Amino acid sequence: MPARRRSTSRAAALQRRRATPSLTRLAPSGRSLLIGIGLLAASVGAYLLATQTSLFAVRTIDVRGGSPVVRAQVRAALAPERGRSLVVLGGSELSDRLGSIPGVASFAFDRGFPHTLRVTIRAERPVLVLRAGKQAYLVSSDAKVLRSLAHPRLSSLPRVWLPAATQIAVGQSLTADRGGDAAAAAAAVHGGLGAPVRTVTARADSITLTLGTGFELRLGDAGDLRLKLAIARRIVDSTDAAQGGSGYLDVSVPERPVLNTNPQVTG
Repeated sequence: MPARRRSTSRAAALQRRRATPSLTRLAPSGRSLLIGIGLLAASVGAYLLATQTSLFAVRTIDVRGGSPVVRAQVRAALAPERGRSLVVLGGSELSDRLGSIPGVASFAFDRGFPHTLRVTIRAERPVLVLRAGKQAYLVSSDAKVLRSLAHPRLSSLPRVWLPAATQIAVGQSLTADRGGDAAAAAAAVHGGLGAPVRTVTARADSITLTLGTGFELRLGDAGDLRLKLAIARRIVDSTDAAQGGSGYLDVSVPERPVLNTNPQVTG
């Protein structure tokens, strides 16, 4: 009897394909749409309420930093902001109002809800008295003319002299050849030169600090001022040359400083 052939067929169950969800199921329900529209309307209404009403209107302007005079100027400049909503106040608007105040170097502001605008200012640092004929002006470390001085002799700051016909305006920034380099040199000096700086003479590629004793510190051009002054301090501190009342120290080439304490001998 012939052998029965074995079957090699196999049966496999096909995985049932998942049904693709209908687009109608993915769409939000009418109730969800109504809730979303309601929340949006409430947000818009709250924003309009905050910006168009006196809910968050500025009533107090709190100014900090700087001198009493500068703070008063800042409050006066920001007075038109009273009654405006704190929500819409921005830095650009405040910057436009404070940019005209020479004594303000920079500022930061904060909204003190519900009715307080807080402004913290960083005042310009005066470093120089600029003289042009009979006129005198206070100059900042950024070479900005801060204000005129009625009694310049009362100030102990260094002087720089310009021709009497030079036109100077409060708030302007001085160019390098009209006091800018002199202001940079005066700003870089932080004591340690043996005596206070009396005058600053700035010419083309030549800045000279004359100390109260008459000793001259020759810096060359306006490059590497801090390095030159650091070298000058070391030499002055180790030799007491500035106390002699004569001579000079030339650090225009920092690698080769020249000290001359004998006024009869040229460099």
